[in-house]
Amino acid sequence: MAETIQADMGANVWKILVKQGDRVENEEPLMILEAMKMEIPILAEESGTVVALRVAEGDSVAPGQALVDFETE
Repeated sequence: MAETIQADMGANVWKILVKQGDRVENEEPLMILEAMKMEIPILAEESGTVVALRVAEGDSVAPGQALVDFETE
């Protein structure tokens, strides 16, 4: 089942830890956002495969913006 992980708050994409096609486990970090000098890890909500990254390092994101398309098992 496909799903999209979204930003919970406005932030900057500090580091992307995966690439398209990567297999990830439940709660594995996918990327790290930075807001108000705090690092916010974005975790996989289930095991599956990264279908597409919707942002790049250095991008600013708004609340609700799509970050990662993810195919669960």
